[in-house]
Amino acid sequence: MNLKLVFIPILGLLLLNGCQSDPEQKKSDFKIMTDAKKNVFKSGDPLNLTLVNKKNRKIDSVLYTINDEPIENGKTLTDQKLGKQGIEATIYSEGEIQKTTETITILNNFSPNVLQFEILNTYPHDINSYTQGLEFYDGMLYESTGQTGKSKLRKIDYVSGKVIENIDLANDYFGEGLTVMNGKIYQLTWQSRMGFIYDIDTFKRTGSFKYGASKEGWGLCHDNDMIYKSDGTEKIWLLDPQSMKETGYIQAYTNKGKIVGLNELEWVNGRIYANRYQKNGVAIINPKNGAIEAVIDFSPLRDLVKKHPKLDVLNGIAYNPQTQSLFVTGKNWNKLFEVKILEN
Repeated sequence: MNLKLVFIPILGLLLLNGCQSDPEQKKSDFKIMTDAKKNVFKSGDPLNLTLVNKKNRKIDSVLYTINDEPIENGKTLTDQKLGKQGIEATIYSEGEIQKTTETITILNNFSPNVLQFEILNTYPHDINSYTQGLEFYDGMLYESTGQTGKSKLRKIDYVSGKVIENIDLANDYFGEGLTVMNGKIYQLTWQSRMGFIYDIDTFKRTGSFKYGASKEGWGLCHDNDMIYKSDGTEKIWLLDPQSMKETGYIQAYTNKGKIVGLNELEWVNGRIYANRYQKNGVAIINPKNGAIEAVIDFSPLRDLVKKHPKLDVLNGIAYNPQTQSLFVTGKNWNKLFEVKILEN
C-alpha cells in the first residue's frame, strides 16, 4: 500500500474541516434596534426593542438579556446599572438558535445635587506627603503616598500629625490608594499592576495581588463585604476580598454622561465618595448602579493651605466613624480639614 497516497487525502480532509466556520460564529440573520436616539436611555425609561428579521425567517421565540440577566421587551429600566450595557437576543428559529447583540447606554434620571460643607477643625498634615489614599481605622489615620522613589505607607496620629508607623515602598513602585479591612491593609500601586497586603498590627507585608482587567491602580474603599477599586476611568471595580479578583464593575454616570478620572475612594454610610483627579470636587456614588447622586465642591480649601512650588491638587478623603465627620486633604498640603457636609 502506498501510504503517501492515503495520507494526502486525509490531510486534505483535515484542512477542509479546519477552514469551515464554527456554527456559533455564523453571522446572525437578525439585528436588535431600539427606539432611543443613539441607543441612549435614562433610568426609568422603557426598553423597547425591535428585532430586524433580515431574511424573513420564521421566529418561534426570543429571549432578551441585559448583562446575562433576562429582561422583557418593554420593561422599565429601573434596577439596571448605568453606563454602557450589553443587550443580547437569543432567537429560536426554524430549528436553529441564533444570537445577536447591541450596546445601549443608560444615564441617571436626575442631575446630581450640589452640596456645601462646613469646616469643623484643622489639623497638621505633612507638607511632603503626596497623598494618594486616606482612611481611618480605630481612631488612627492611615495614609498612602505616591511618586516613584518617595512612596510610603503610614499610620498617623491625625490630631498631632505624628507618624506612628512608616514603610517606604521600593523605588520602582508608585504608591496609590489604600483601604483597611479584616485586620489587613490593602495598598495599590499605579502602573505596576500590583497591590500589597500588610498586617494591621505589625505593619509587615504579608502578600500581594495582581490586577485583572482594570487598567491601573488609583483608589480603594470597602463596605465590609466587597472592596471597590478605581482605575482612573469611569469604572469602579468590585474585588473579592478573599482572592482580590475582579468580579465586575459599576460605571459612574450622571444624567448627562460618564465621569472619568475617579481617584481616591471612601465608603461613607452606604455610598462611595470619589474625588476626580485634577478636580476640586467629590462625587457621591450609588454603589448599586453607579449613579452620581451628589457632588461636593471643595475648591475653597486650596486657598487655606500654604502656597509652595510642590503644592498640588485635592486628594485624600477619609470618614472617621468615631467623630462621624469627613476629613479632606491634598497632595503636599500642610493641613488636614475635618468637615461637615451640609444637606440641602
